[in-house]
Amino acid sequence: MVSLVTRSIDHDFGEMHRRMQWYVDEELLSCCATLVMHGTDVVDVALFGFMDVETREPLRWDGIHRIYSNTKLITSVAVMMLHERGLFDLDDPIEAYLPEFADMRVLRTGATSLDDTVPSERSITPRHLLSHTAGLSYGFLEPESLIDQGYAAAGLNLLGGYDEPLSDLCLQLGELPLVFQPGTRWRYSFATDVVARFVEVLSGDRFDTFLETSIFEPLQMVDTGFHVPPEKHDRFVTMYSGPDLLDHTKPGLFKVDDPTTGRFSQPQDLLTGGGGLVSTLQDYAHFMQMLIGGGEWGGHRIISQDALLLMRTNQLPEGVHVNFPTLSLPDTMFGLGFALLEQPDAEKPAGSVGEYGWGGMAGTSAWIAPEANVAGICFTQRMPAAFHPYTEEFSQFAYESATD
Repeated sequence: MVSLVTRSIDHDFGEMHRRMQWYVDEELLSCCATLVMHGTDVVDVALFGFMDVETREPLRWDGIHRIYSNTKLITSVAVMMLHERGLFDLDDPIEAYLPEFADMRVLRTGATSLDDTVPSERSITPRHLLSHTAGLSYGFLEPESLIDQGYAAAGLNLLGGYDEPLSDLCLQLGELPLVFQPGTRWRYSFATDVVARFVEVLSGDRFDTFLETSIFEPLQMVDTGFHVPPEKHDRFVTMYSGPDLLDHTKPGLFKVDDPTTGRFSQPQDLLTGGGGLVSTLQDYAHFMQMLIGGGEWGGHRIISQDALLLMRTNQLPEGVHVNFPTLSLPDTMFGLGFALLEQPDAEKPAGSVGEYGWGGMAGTSAWIAPEANVAGICFTQRMPAAFHPYTEEFSQFAYESATD
């Protein structure tokens, strides 16, 4: 653990440590790993809880975590690397590269069947995909909706064990209607998986091969990939679920994914760019250090600073913001792969304007605040655990302690 800290400064993270430990003690989380950076320097690393609740093995600093949608940040950087090579324009029609998305149909307002559609007024573009304004859906976030029922009927539900190659996924998505006209609204979706297939078509490589050679190897992300090989199963953290984190009267956890027999313990056909990677605290810190360093880390230039600035620029139409079925985030916009905190409310920490990042369903989150020169990573393994109090508390404590 100590090897992660690159600079020691006189800041007290004790209150944050005590609060994160509380979540473990109350059996709301099985584990929690936190890392705080000031600039690109790691100034605090802390581990709480267990690799596995039953064995009580303490969480390891090199523990491997399912990062789910934290994968999206990596996928977005990957495609923007190809944009910098001049292989596509952000406003190109995506059907020029992925013909299965030609002549898309859009559900009519108030539609009662998937056949009740109108022609799409414009093509889906890479800009739409990266900003989640393409009109695609995910199939599980709003199960009562017509579009998600259609996705479920087609078997397009990641929580249901869908495991087909990216090429097949895109063919199936192209056969379903869009839920709105591209570029008009925000909806979390398979869009980043389409981006992953786009990377394959542009580069000529399988998505995992491109990530390995272009990002993971130069950044020394040695434990990041789409599955955990048998020789690393002892470092793979068990994933749990339990009662709602908001209800502290119902503690208790139960295993939902085993390190040796679960979904990520063997290769998969679906190399999902939206949620398929596993990683470690150290590996993801390397990726974050590259972002903070303007696209360069350890002597390796991954992407230009100009491209990263563009990715951190809001791409949503006026009046549109990040909005989930049960959670509206009016202060959060979206760039090219990154959520952006443009106008934080009074409860947000000082210096959080311009914060960018994202999180994953199993309770992983990562953010960078350029104005405060602070960044944070918080990894847990609890499904589902995105947008819950411990992430906000970690962020608040990290800002306060790293900037005092």
